Amino acid sequence: MLKEWFDSYNCKSIDEEFEAKREILQHIVLAALSRSDFFDHASFYGGTALRILYGLPRYSEDIDFSLNGQESGFSLANYFSFIEDECKMFGLEVALSVKEKVSPNAIESAFLKDNTEWNIITLQDKRDKMASNVKIKVEIDRNPPLQFKTEQKLILRPFSFYVTTFEKESLFAGKMHALLYREWKTRIKGRDWYDMEWYIKKGITLDLTHLQERAWQSGHLDKNEKMTKEKLSLLLKDRISRLDVDGAYFDAKRFVHNQSDLAIWSKQYFQDLGGMMKFKS
Repeated sequence: MLKEWFDSYNCKSIDEEFEAKREILQHIVLAALSRSDFFDHASFYGGTALRILYGLPRYSEDIDFSLNGQESGFSLANYFSFIEDECKMFGLEVALSVKEKVSPNAIESAFLKDNTEWNIITLQDKRDKMASNVKIKVEIDRNPPLQFKTEQKLILRPFSFYVTTFEKESLFAGKMHALLYREWKTRIKGRDWYDMEWYIKKGITLDLTHLQERAWQSGHLDKNEKMTKEKLSLLLKDRISRLDVDGAYFDAKRFVHNQSDLAIWSKQYFQDLGGMMKFKS
């Protein structure tokens, strides 16, 4: 079954093979969690959710979850046994561990929330069905910004199951918060710009209310301020004016099949795209 699944990706390079194997492991982790009460408490969001649930044409590294409300005692470690058992059914052995947060120097401190739990899942397959050293990071926000909407989405592999996920409008808001406010010290996250482009081209509306909640919580917006279309437009224009387009391209191309799609990228292109953004009424 794993071989048939892997072959369906029709990989053309070693890099694509690695990404396909990581995505298969992501599916298996989600399937394992669906056998528990995990999705009664948490929702799937982020780039991997876009990829698996909505067909985003780029690979994604991590699995991100948000609790549906504050639960300080919640931990993915309580669900490790489900993940281990699911992998064993596929003849796979995994190592699961809780990871300490990285130094604040590595990423803007607003994104190192005290209530975010990081876990690392490492595939250790001694029979070489899949590459060894495939790792995925799982993050769970235990103190989430609220005012988001969720829905149930069906996944068909490795078997049919449902996950709870953010609606696309709330996902878009989360992506714009990252794009506007995340400050990387050593690299530009071009995947954020690729995802923004995808949302706009798909005509997906942005949930300003949820974006406002995120900006309030991260301290980028005062509680007496509102996130309006006009304010967002000014923030985006400023962000684009400071964008290293070449750096964004270099980051994004590793995750995209058709790199020619990125050739049009420029500051003017992103400014024009931003002008086409739609908002949830």
